[in-house]
Amino acid sequence: MNVQKSFMDRERGTLYIVPTPIGNLEDMTFRAVRTLKEVDMIGAEDTRNTRKLLNHFEISTTLVSYHEHNKHTKGPELIDRLDNGQNIAIVSDAGMPGISDPGTDLVQRAIEADVPVVVLPGANAALPALAGSGLSTEEFYFHGFLPRKKKERTGVLQKLQSIQATLIFYESPHRLKEMLSHVHEVLGDRKASLVRELTKRYEEYVRGDLGDLVDWAHSEQVRGEFCIVIEGADDVEPAETQWWASLSVIDHVQHYIENDGLRNKEAIKQTALDRKLPKREVYQAYHVEEN
Repeated sequence: MNVQKSFMDRERGTLYIVPTPIGNLEDMTFRAVRTLKEVDMIGAEDTRNTRKLLNHFEISTTLVSYHEHNKHTKGPELIDRLDNGQNIAIVSDAGMPGISDPGTDLVQRAIEADVPVVVLPGANAALPALAGSGLSTEEFYFHGFLPRKKKERTGVLQKLQSIQATLIFYESPHRLKEMLSHVHEVLGDRKASLVRELTKRYEEYVRGDLGDLVDWAHSEQVRGEFCIVIEGADDVEPAETQWWASLSVIDHVQHYIENDGLRNKEAIKQTALDRKLPKREVYQAYHVEEN
């Protein structure tokens, strides 16, 4: 068991987790600025980006690199400094360190070393996107980025299918179209909200069904980082009713044709019902593959 009394005097230093603005510099808190000025060292995901932030707020604290590729060598060094009484802050390029970010590894190391970890509240993308989505906020499940490979992504989405809480994802602009299409294929046509450029001048919410978002992504010039909020499952379906979960839309249709003797039109209709997709979408997917 680990009991931390965050603000009691002690010989060891403190690891501060400091959120930074995701776009609008006015979202930097007074406490965050003061903390970055007072600590002995700042570990940054990208020192070039963080240097601009520090210069803006006239912060001259020593800056070092701490990121995914050097965390196994840099982490122990930072823990040694903390153990010797130095105070260190960790920042990411934007938002809350440790959320879809290597900061988690350092937090774990600090806890194991009995170094206090103090997390400052502040800017992040997930909660504003959820609050502005118009979807339920009573329960939510934050996943972050889905796997890049389709097979792995399918496995994750299948596990998320029955979750009744609102789902929250992050995605980069160059992968958005593929990601939305695949999510739509596996989860069906649920209500959803897409938000990009949060807190910036071109902040934009796109709300509708997942099918609408897929159409939007294929018709618009996709720019900026995205947060996708998706309605949770209506109810938990028994596993046996999801026998088709591992199949593509094409294989799903083909199953009804080959195993149940349905005609193409009937197989497409049944597949659409199973997946809660518009029949035209299943029809288009099946006939594009045929051609």
